[in-house]
Amino acid sequence: MKETACGLDCYDACRIIVEDDNFKIKGDKEHPTGNGALCALLNKHMFETPRIEKPRIDGREVSMEEAMQAVAEAFKTDSSLLWRGSGNLGVMQGITDLFMEKIDGTLTRGSLCDGAGDAGIIMGRGINRNLPLEQIEKAETVVVWGRNVTVTNSHIMPFLEGKHIVVIDPVKTAIAKKADLHIQIQPRTDYYVAIMLARFIFMEDTEDTEWMDEFAPEYEDFYDYTREHRIKAILAYIGVDLGDMGRILNYLRDRKVVFLVGNGVQKYSTGAYTMHAIDSLAATLGLFGKEGCGVSFLSNSKLGFEDPFEVECKRVPKATAEFSKFGTVLVQGGNPAESMPDSKRVRKELEAVENLIYFGLYENETSKRAKIVIPAKNFFEKEDVRLSYGHQYVQKMNKILDADIGISEYDFTSRLFDLFGFDGLQSEEYYLDAWLSQCEREGEHYISPAHQDAPYAEGFGEEDDEFEFIDEFEDDFINTKRFRKYRKESKNKPKDESFWLLTPKSSKSLNTQFVREETVQLPPDAGYAEGERVKVSSEHGSGEFTVRINEDLRPDCLIITANTRGVNYLTPSILSDGGENACYQEVKVLVERV
Repeated sequence: MKETACGLDCYDACRIIVEDDNFKIKGDKEHPTGNGALCALLNKHMFETPRIEKPRIDGREVSMEEAMQAVAEAFKTDSSLLWRGSGNLGVMQGITDLFMEKIDGTLTRGSLCDGAGDAGIIMGRGINRNLPLEQIEKAETVVVWGRNVTVTNSHIMPFLEGKHIVVIDPVKTAIAKKADLHIQIQPRTDYYVAIMLARFIFMEDTEDTEWMDEFAPEYEDFYDYTREHRIKAILAYIGVDLGDMGRILNYLRDRKVVFLVGNGVQKYSTGAYTMHAIDSLAATLGLFGKEGCGVSFLSNSKLGFEDPFEVECKRVPKATAEFSKFGTVLVQGGNPAESMPDSKRVRKELEAVENLIYFGLYENETSKRAKIVIPAKNFFEKEDVRLSYGHQYVQKMNKILDADIGISEYDFTSRLFDLFGFDGLQSEEYYLDAWLSQCEREGEHYISPAHQDAPYAEGFGEEDDEFEFIDEFEDDFINTKRFRKYRKESKNKPKDESFWLLTPKSSKSLNTQFVREETVQLPPDAGYAEGERVKVSSEHGSGEFTVRINEDLRPDCLIITANTRGVNYLTPSILSDGGENACYQEVKVLVERV
């Protein structure tokens, strides 16, 4: 029997037990973050998806030696870019940065995923620390806010047993159906929900003044800020009433409360403001640094580590990368042709690259456009270390299988160092130990060096400073367009026939890996039939999809999951106001029959 850890992009980072004889995998019941079960992505879809087995140059299968020689020649250009996806979250993915630094190449900054939320957290807390699962387990109320935990974070469910559950989400998710309270808000209004709740807490005198006097003394200014927001108009815009606000507050007063916040709240240009507002609400309640309290988002998994792959390179925004400006582009573990917003632009950019190199496991829209294709090894076939953005546990990923397919990230980098005659690359064991040796030990478990049992108990930032409340919100999209449009429509004007586009993750895929969808989920009152073909369009592009009726949607929303072919023809190529994040849901769409 052997042990390793899952490298898929997920909060849970499950520990895996492998039976040697027949390669049967199962979850480790003894690990603090798992319950002995593994998700279908790992247990099924990963092994059913055909892999790229042979290197290719211009569509012709070649030896690995010939392919790597071609890669080296391609990198002799004047300009090169490394665009890395999140197909594998092992730390050894970062080793290719060392080569890019040697050739004066360009890397990316920002995120397709969580950059706006992270930026909002930094605005208030100064540092994005992980909330330990043990504190979630001690909570009395858990507010699941824009986070579909049964799909993206299923192993957290045992930690929620026996809690009062409040869900704030435009969709009646599986957890919402089991919750004590579900508030089905209009998309892109989470900021206003947080501000209104904070204002009512101040009005009721139920704020935690004692905690704020010590850790967030500018709370009077924050109260003044909340009073700048008009209650009646904003509640109508959110799609709630005073009764809804009161019902939420009943679960927040005088309780141990945890907010589980997901990416859904920050997939907009205003995502950083939204996360900062939610944190400010939590600070009003005094939820930081206390047992059974806190705010959980995607934490900075590398916090506290000295990263051996940290380099000084030029960087461009990941979500809006202009590939055509580079002679050579290496796409590592990703599929920008489908996963980046504004697919029409991205594909045109990729097709203009002289030397497009794809380094990954599976055939996809990017690999099909690549001049050079290098098959990778999966995480069962190499050594690595797994950090987590959902908990404090660090795990050694042990090699379980020998495979003739592909090459590891370390070997890929090592071969390029040799072909260019570069020195300075250490052994693979050196880098693995560089990560693990920085961890604390708790019995047999490795613990992140940044771990705190009760995060922010001593204060915020590097120097235990004060919490900084939100004091501004700039949103021309709402204030000059949507909000005015809503006010006009509310006066018996013709109804807006557009839908908010929601792009959550699917239980059958991980971004564009594994099972791909071709459907659009519409509310029953939209006027379309199950199985009907429709065209969905935005100002950025359009695509055809098959209708699936979903009774759990608001009338003004539709869902096209992030794994769906063509969804990103609809999404804008813009960056969030903070964090340089992709803004997948910053769009409304129209539907018509084909």
